[in-house]
Amino acid sequence: MTRIVCLNGEFLPEDEARIPIMDRGLLFADAIYEGMGVLDGGIVDVRKHLARLRRSLAEVGIPEPHTEEEFLGILMELVRRNDVDEGFLYLHVTRGVAERSYVPVAGLTPTVFGFTQPLHGAPADVEPKGLTMSSQPDLRWARRDVKTTNLLGQVLANWGASEAGADEALLVAPDGTVTEGGAVSFFPVVDGALLVRPLSNDILPGVTRSTLLEVLDAEGIPIDERTYTLDEALAADEAMITGASSYVEPVLAIDGHPIGDGTSGALTLRLRAAYLALVRSRLRPA
Repeated sequence: MTRIVCLNGEFLPEDEARIPIMDRGLLFADAIYEGMGVLDGGIVDVRKHLARLRRSLAEVGIPEPHTEEEFLGILMELVRRNDVDEGFLYLHVTRGVAERSYVPVAGLTPTVFGFTQPLHGAPADVEPKGLTMSSQPDLRWARRDVKTTNLLGQVLANWGASEAGADEALLVAPDGTVTEGGAVSFFPVVDGALLVRPLSNDILPGVTRSTLLEVLDAEGIPIDERTYTLDEALAADEAMITGASSYVEPVLAIDGHPIGDGTSGALTLRLRAAYLALVRSRLRPA
């Protein structure tokens, strides 16, 4: 089946979608995006994702091209037209099209497109095998809390991790503290508590991260909210990542060093199950 994408409100086969070369998203990565999980035919935490999208747009001064309900309609129609039961949903908003100039002219019409992809991690009802990580320098821009399409730092980090034989990068700041994964949030477990790096400009306010914190509160699992070093992560009892379509997955090793006993941690698997139960209870079918 040909994948159907949405470009500026029009649903069409992906090979018919065209974006002008003067689009500022192409020239400057002057754009914002969201990635969402699709589970049981519904969009996971879609309202949280749309709230983060609006915040990111406001932070870089791109006008909102649609209301929340209009965005929701586009996203749900993409899921329906592509018959997605479980997978990934991508939404991209650029500042618009204009002659190349660092300073954008006023009154541009944002370019909006979206598409679906297969699931990035283990299916919800399959126990994940776990993944490995490779520590990489965090080379990203200073406003990591804004979900911009300027992802070259993440590309280089995850490429470096792949070259090292790992599944995902673990980003380390110049001061030696861990920020997050190359495309995911990261949590070590020490003495039964999750180490949670506080929100700031240094990390993305992950939607799955936010929902996991709700689960921790409901399950009575303590958190230790602070910065921490790579050495502390390596010494953790277990560790996990969270992401929009990877849900909650165990980390088995970092830089070839086993985390805990090198297998999926019991707390990680418990939290995965509780997370999936919570988001399934909130799903609105597409």
